[in-house]
Amino acid sequence: MKKYIFLLSIAALSFTACEKEYLETTPENQVGTSTILGSTDNAKMALNGICKAMTNQYLSTQGMNGEGTILNWYGTFTGNDAQKCNQTGWAALWNSTYHLRKSSSYLYYPWFYYYKLVSNANAIICNIDAATGSESEKAFIKAQALTFRAYSFFRLAQLYSFRWKDTQGNTPGVVLRLDQSTGEFPLSTLAETYAQIYSDLDEAISLYQKSGLDRGSDEFYKPSIDVAYAIYAKAALTREDWQNAAKYAALARQGHALMTEDQYKDGFHTPNNEWIWGVYEASDQTLYYYSFYAYIGSNSSAGACRNYPVAISKELIDQIPETDARRWLYLVPTEAEWKECNAAGRSTKTLYKRAFKEYADRLYETSLVYGYQQYKFTVDFYPGGGSFPLIRAAEMLYTEAEADCHLNKDSEAQQLLFEAVKGYDAAYEKSTKTGTDLLTEVKLYRRFDLWGEGNDWFDYKRWGEPIVRKSIADGGSFHSTFAVTIKPEDGNNWTWAIPEKESDYNDAID
Repeated sequence: MKKYIFLLSIAALSFTACEKEYLETTPENQVGTSTILGSTDNAKMALNGICKAMTNQYLSTQGMNGEGTILNWYGTFTGNDAQKCNQTGWAALWNSTYHLRKSSSYLYYPWFYYYKLVSNANAIICNIDAATGSESEKAFIKAQALTFRAYSFFRLAQLYSFRWKDTQGNTPGVVLRLDQSTGEFPLSTLAETYAQIYSDLDEAISLYQKSGLDRGSDEFYKPSIDVAYAIYAKAALTREDWQNAAKYAALARQGHALMTEDQYKDGFHTPNNEWIWGVYEASDQTLYYYSFYAYIGSNSSAGACRNYPVAISKELIDQIPETDARRWLYLVPTEAEWKECNAAGRSTKTLYKRAFKEYADRLYETSLVYGYQQYKFTVDFYPGGGSFPLIRAAEMLYTEAEADCHLNKDSEAQQLLFEAVKGYDAAYEKSTKTGTDLLTEVKLYRRFDLWGEGNDWFDYKRWGEPIVRKSIADGGSFHSTFAVTIKPEDGNNWTWAIPEKESDYNDAID
C-alpha cells in the first residue's frame, strides 16, 4: 500500500505516502473533493486511504486501532468463548455494561470509525463518474467504494440496532448518508438499512462485473467482487435471509481453498488464498502498541499480551475432539496441571514449564502463562504487528451450512460441515445429525474454527442466545470477575446507544 489519500472531511485534509513522498497541497479552503478526485489515479489513492484507515490510531485512546479494535474489543473479548486473562480492570467493558454510556469513547468509537469510512467512500462514489480515466477503472473503483459503504453500514447496524430476529427490521437502524451532506439526518429503520446494504452490494457486484477488472494478487486488503459476495452473505445471515446467505456464501468462497494445517498454525498474520479480505499492516507502517496483535498476539512484547494473555473457554475446547489438529493451538492443561493453577488460572509450575517447552516460539520471554492460553495468533513483527483476516472461506462454509439448516437442507449442511472440519481432523466423520442438533454442531465448529476472529459476540447477539461464562470454581475457566451470564435482553438488548456526539449535532435524532 504505497500511496494513499485520506479524505478526512468533505475537503481533503492531507495527501501522504507510505514512502514519505509528499505532494504539494492547495489550501483546504481553495480545493474541493471533486478536484482532488478528478482522476482515477487519485481515486485509487483515496481508495487506498480507506484501506489504511482500517489500521490507524484513533482518538488518542488506548487501543483504538481501526478494524482490529472492532474484532478484539467488540467481537471477541466481550463474547462467550474468550477472556483477557486477569484483566479485571476492564471488566465493565468485557461484561458489556457500556451500552448506554452515551459519552463513553467505547460507545462512540465504532460510530466515529465507520462513519469515517462512509464519508470517504461517499466522496469517491459521488465524484468518480466525472473523473478522468477509463470507464472500466471508474466502474471498478466505484464498486470498491460501494463495498466499503455497505460493510460500514452493516457493522453499524450490528452494533447500534436491535436484533433482526426480535424486530423483523421494524426498529431504528442507522443514519444512511449517501452523499457528502453534513446536515441533520434522521435514523432509517433497520429494514431500510439492510435494503441499502443490499442495494450497495447489488450495484457493486454489477460494476465489478462490468469493469472486467480485479484487485492484484497481493491486494488482499482491497475490496473485490469476492468481498462483496462475502459481506452480502454476512448481512443476509444476520438479517435471517437464509436463501441469500447461502447463495452469496457459496459465491464468495469460490477460488479460496481452506488453509492447510501448517498454514492454520502459522500465526494468522500472513495472508494466504483462504483470506477473502483482510487488513494490511507492514513493519514500516506499524501501530506499535496500538496494533491488533498487541492485544491478542501470544508472543507480543506488549504488556497487554505478556501480562494479560487471551485464552479460549474451557467449555468450548472441551467439546472439540483431541484428534482435531487445531486444538494444539491452545494450552489445554491436564487435570493435575489445572489444579496447580491459581484462582485466576495462572500457572508458575508444571503448566508454565510445558508452555515454554512446547510453545517457546509462540511466547515472549517474560509472558505469563494461563490455562487454555491461545497460540493461534502470533505477531509478525514486534511489538504487535502483522496483517490479519477479516473474512475467510471457512466462515463462508459455516454461513452456508447454518443457512441450509434453516432451509431444511440437512444433507447439504452436513457436507459443508464435513468440508470445513475434515482437513484438520482425519477422524471426523460426516455428521448424521439433523434439525436443531445439526445446527448446534455447525455453531460449535463455527465458534471453534473462527475463535478470536471477531465473530463471537456478534454471533451470540444475532442468535439471541445468552452468554454464559463459568468460573473456575464452577467448572469453567473464567476469572470470577468475568464469570457472568448476559441474557439477550440485558444491556439494552446488546445494542449500543446512539452516541451523544451524534445526537447533540444531529437534531433529527431524538
